Amino acid sequence: VVQVSRIDNNGDVFYAFRGVDRTPVSIALAVMFVVAVIAVARWKGFFALLGLVVAGGVLVRFIIPGILLGKPGVLVAIVGSTAIMFVVVYVAHGISIRTSTALAGTMLGLVVTAGLGYASVYLAKLTGFAEETEWDLQNLAPGLDFRQLLIAGLIIGGLGVLNDTTITQAAAVFELRAAAPAMSRREIFASGMRIGRDHIASTIYTIVFAYAGGALVVIMLVYFTSESLLLTINQEMFASEIIRTLGSSIGLILSVPITTGIAALAVGPAQEPAREIVPD
Repeated sequence: VVQVSRIDNNGDVFYAFRGVDRTPVSIALAVMFVVAVIAVARWKGFFALLGLVVAGGVLVRFIIPGILLGKPGVLVAIVGSTAIMFVVVYVAHGISIRTSTALAGTMLGLVVTAGLGYASVYLAKLTGFAEETEWDLQNLAPGLDFRQLLIAGLIIGGLGVLNDTTITQAAAVFELRAAAPAMSRREIFASGMRIGRDHIASTIYTIVFAYAGGALVVIMLVYFTSESLLLTINQEMFASEIIRTLGSSIGLILSVPITTGIAALAVGPAQEPAREIVPD
């Protein structure tokens, strides 16, 4: 099925090709996604999807309009991301000390990411204009601050992986306490960090390859340029992706010791082993 546009010109009717109708494929994949999530994760998956709907609502109804109205993009992204995380974390994982610990680690990691992103974008003198889409958007929203938009994108882009890391890290620490009640908080923290290092090693690949996949066309342009590699990656289209990836990765890495430390304090002190009473 193809889509065409009808053009009326002084009584004459013309039809122009617009594209192929891809809606059936998109709907089919969306249905398969929902079925797979619910079939495997069951109620957890259902509540995760519910949180995803709420997150989309916050993005469309608060973050995007706020930035378009000229509000500071960093502040809007942090407030919107905080609201998203409050809903998503508690809806998907329930209300508990463990979940609150993960949320605290996520918020602190978010602040670190936002601070690094803000400093990096301005120190690197990025303008936010890397592709033609930014110029098209400027024509529609002339007063938009594209630097703030770039930082907001950095914050929101790393939100999902950051939340995944903090949830997993908090769960690991609480499970350690349940399995070893006699361990001190220091020992719990050390054991949790050993788990966290493995988690960091695997998650870093997730972030890097996710950005690489999204910017694959841009990366391939490197092979068709006669400039040196350093001059090429210094261009905005490359530099913005590098800064975006590294900023999110640093925030993610630092969220592991932050979350582990908060969780080690939240699990409580070590418990004395129960003494056996020997009958006389």
